Amino acid sequence: MGDLVLLWVAVGMCSATFRASAWSVNNFLITGPKAYLTYTTSVALGAQSGIEECKFQFAWERWNCPENALQLSTHNRLRSATRETSFIHAISSAGVMHTITKNCSMGDFENCGCDESKNGKTGGHGWIWGGCSDNVEFGERISKLFVDSLEKGKDARALMNLHNNRAGRLAVKATMRRTCKCHGISGSCSIQTCWLQLADFREMGDYLKAKYDRALKIEMDKRRLRAGNSAEGHWAPTEAFLPSAEAELVFLEESPDYCTRNSSLGVQGTEGRECLQHSHNTSRRERRSCGRLCSECGLQVEERRTEATSSCNCKFHWCCTVKCDQCRHVVNRYYCTRSPGTAQSWAKGSAW
Repeated sequence: MGDLVLLWVAVGMCSATFRASAWSVNNFLITGPKAYLTYTTSVALGAQSGIEECKFQFAWERWNCPENALQLSTHNRLRSATRETSFIHAISSAGVMHTITKNCSMGDFENCGCDESKNGKTGGHGWIWGGCSDNVEFGERISKLFVDSLEKGKDARALMNLHNNRAGRLAVKATMRRTCKCHGISGSCSIQTCWLQLADFREMGDYLKAKYDRALKIEMDKRRLRAGNSAEGHWAPTEAFLPSAEAELVFLEESPDYCTRNSSLGVQGTEGRECLQHSHNTSRRERRSCGRLCSECGLQVEERRTEATSSCNCKFHWCCTVKCDQCRHVVNRYYCTRSPGTAQSWAKGSAW
């Protein structure tokens, strides 16, 4: 009973740091064995980083990682098997693994530290393994324990989710980089000591977004699926899909039309969404967002002028403060709206 109380205390402490969401990171925290309570805070932070990265990657897409889509359980009423679902599972799994691995290497856990299994071995010409490599094997094991525990069934959707969870963990490994330090007389760098380091999580998000863009649609073998659902049958997701697709995101059904609001499918539509136009220092995809969100969805782009306040005329005062004025300026923002008379305007429609 004491372990159960501790679990919910840990859940409450983690939840307090996050904004309310239709999907709660608490789902991760109540699935693992009580012996793993020490990792719950890291798991929660990792899951949250996955959510935030999903929102960043899809900020200017028709599907923009809405709160009601962040349901990882296959028992969710709105569950689907689209490529968007595949990304949610992959990025969440990667987020948990990334955070657990980082905390492990920093010494936050008593039973885990740097991966020194290769230290002292020759890695290549002029360098050897050494230093503190991030312990991705440990991070992978804990992430798998918590994230995969959400899948209770053996149907096609559950198998797809387990596969994409694993693809997310493989992405963490695939994006690791070798970092080296030079040794030698007068910095000659005659030999280097190298270790493996986690990539920044943004790089991982970009990596998985590219996987999402070329995700594979899979046709499940119904006979094998029935065998897997039997009392005796239990086969791993790696057996369900082609070995060549191990690190790829997979999905089972086509995505709905994200242009138009569909409450039954939990689709919000793009009417009322902000887009970017004539913006500097933006990517090509961001610059095309008005066309993708508005024009291609049968909507028009409406320009709205609003007043914004920002810090300006900042000066350094000895010692040691910076004082700024508050300046007001007019900014132009662009939104997707319906042409008058074509349909009920978004503002008069039901709220998101």
